[in-house]
Amino acid sequence: MKTLKPNIQILVDLTNPGQFFACCGLLELAVRLWPGAEGSPGAFGWFEPKHFCILTADRTKKLDELLAATANLKTWVNGELDDPLQEGDDDETEESEKEPPFQPFTLKWNEGKEAIFLDWWTDKSIKPWAGSMKDRTILRAMLAAINAASSSPFDDLKAVFDPLKTLKPTIDGKKPRRQTPKKREPFYFDPRRGNKSHPLDSGFSPDTHKMQAECCPALEALCFIGLQRARPASTGVANQSCYTVWPKLSENNPGVSANLVGAVTCGLIRFPGSSNYVFNNYFRTDQRKHKTFSQAKLERSHHD
Repeated sequence: MKTLKPNIQILVDLTNPGQFFACCGLLELAVRLWPGAEGSPGAFGWFEPKHFCILTADRTKKLDELLAATANLKTWVNGELDDPLQEGDDDETEESEKEPPFQPFTLKWNEGKEAIFLDWWTDKSIKPWAGSMKDRTILRAMLAAINAASSSPFDDLKAVFDPLKTLKPTIDGKKPRRQTPKKREPFYFDPRRGNKSHPLDSGFSPDTHKMQAECCPALEALCFIGLQRARPASTGVANQSCYTVWPKLSENNPGVSANLVGAVTCGLIRFPGSSNYVFNNYFRTDQRKHKTFSQAKLERSHHD
């Protein structure tokens, strides 16, 4: 029997919920970018101790190609392309013109084909960012900052800034004014970032000192996308959730397709060798507005 090997692998820490859901987002996008033949799921995914593996129908596809396409995703709202915001744009908006606090949107590939519709963050038990932080603006910045050539995207730390607008010359023919890109804070899906943000953890408040902290844009963007389908299960404790990690299933049918990821992640479907991880979405500031995912803990093994 021929062993099927993955053509895409990415390093992952299974106790990092941001990385886990980012893997789910990566599988989701792989299926949508390369759907495969009619009736075929296009791609399968599974977890190994230190890697997330994807096997696509076209075995020539690589991680850098998938990440490059992801970095070029564009946000569309109500059928219109959403232009990047720059510093001052949101401050100058009149109160009556401001958009509602919740507004779903669509991501489209570079050629205009729809990739995925996103609206999951009405679930506040797993939403870490505050209402004053614009979800589309953060996601745009994180997507544009993805380095497709990185050998370990979930460890690619950097300060992330808004993508620059394409400015047209002024009426009098002068060059457009120089743009100053605005730094964007992440969603705080990564516990490695969040545990350095509370004064009790660092000895001072990074927010008060306006420090330009780094984050992993690939993790932040892919986790945001992954949570659309792959939702954790509630443990019954406030702001505490659980996700299920599934292993390689067999040599000739190794992984789970994207349409099953939701049921597997929350434990509705369980495979032998699966593991449960529990994490909290806890407050990272004294104002109790901003949250972050905690590092997850492996539950005691179940008898499968």
